[in-house]
Amino acid sequence: MITKKIRQAIIADKSLSMYGHNIKIITLNGSVTLKGPVHSEDEKQSIAAKAAEVVGSPDKVTNQITVKQ
Repeated sequence: MITKKIRQAIIADKSLSMYGHNIKIITLNGSVTLKGPVHSEDEKQSIAAKAAEVVGSPDKVTNQITVKQ
């Protein structure tokens, strides 16, 4: 359920790249790990913020997204 809500929030944001829309979201015991490449630091932070909003706390989000140069 958490994964689905985060995915919907990411897909709804048309400013994100295809890489951003395809980020891997792993949910375990209410905590979320984000993995995969994006094009910019802004995109990385935007996705993490959306995940934190869904789970209720940035402390429950592990951001392992990488920025491709």
